[in-house]
Amino acid sequence: MSITPKAYMREWINDGIRAYFKLQKFREVETPLFVANPDPEPTIELFQTVHKANDYAVTGYLNGSPEFMMKKLLSAGSGNIFQICKSFRNGEPVSSRHNPEFTILEWYRVESDYRDVMQDCEGLFRFLHSYVAALKADKLAHPYAIDALPTSDLILRFKGKEYDLSGSWERLSVPQAFEKYAGITTEELLTEALLLTKVREKGYAVDETTTYDDAFYQVMLNEIEPHLGESKPTFLYDYPASQAALSKKKAEDPRLAERFELYIGGLEIGNAFSELADWKEQQERFENQLAVRKENGQAVWGVDEHFIDALKSGFPRCGGIAIGVDRLVMLFTDSAEISEVLFFPANKIFNLE
Repeated sequence: MSITPKAYMREWINDGIRAYFKLQKFREVETPLFVANPDPEPTIELFQTVHKANDYAVTGYLNGSPEFMMKKLLSAGSGNIFQICKSFRNGEPVSSRHNPEFTILEWYRVESDYRDVMQDCEGLFRFLHSYVAALKADKLAHPYAIDALPTSDLILRFKGKEYDLSGSWERLSVPQAFEKYAGITTEELLTEALLLTKVREKGYAVDETTTYDDAFYQVMLNEIEPHLGESKPTFLYDYPASQAALSKKKAEDPRLAERFELYIGGLEIGNAFSELADWKEQQERFENQLAVRKENGQAVWGVDEHFIDALKSGFPRCGGIAIGVDRLVMLFTDSAEISEVLFFPANKIFNLE
């Protein structure tokens, strides 16, 4: 087999992530990948398996995210935490950006919200850029010997373009983005009938089965995403509440939720929330999602009652984010294909080429 040299740089990125969060006084944690009641988000399909032993058999799922388990730790008083781990998604095609098994970085900062997590992202990316530059120049004797990291030339070069990591990055709300790039006003965006009408006028396929979220993503994927992170990274924030099931709603407009996604060069890198702490609202959202899954004929499991109990016991005000490490490695190695930064990409394992 042949190994792309870029895949070896994953070690540098992981070392850099750990160095950054250790300096920030975060704890590194490890949580289960095999779980009973994962996130019921209807847009996510998971791998199901059965554990058999002696006189019992239990059905479980390979986790799509460590989020629930990490939040249980937060409720138990862990304080600021981060994790680098494997996660799994079924049903998505193997592509230049997707692999069914992927590596995720997730962190939570207590006594904060999604705006604080934006600052964490800026700090992490600048640190990683300098860290990798020092390693390439052979100026870093030990992974955590970071006293002399370069601070200039914070330009990320990716797929023939340059992205400035310095200063404050672009912050663009979803309503602002829809107005700017698609000519859709806030009221049109946040009113289902108006959005469906607008999307139909634009020539997209709309019929009696088209949902609000279907209409939203037709515009989002075709007219918004290509413009995001064109010269500096972009935080696209304040999503419609229907697309932020684990996020706190905005007090001033509960039609929106305190969620952001991070984009660089049109590539979505991370998904963040001001985390929802209201256990009753969270349980209701889970039950609604499970009802949708049942209606769609998807696999259905139970509500994670241990997670609900954790929220009941006292969940701290916090912000959290999940970042795809594979895509992070793609950025810092200037790789167009996710397979370039994986030792064993799925297309090779399963002979999909």
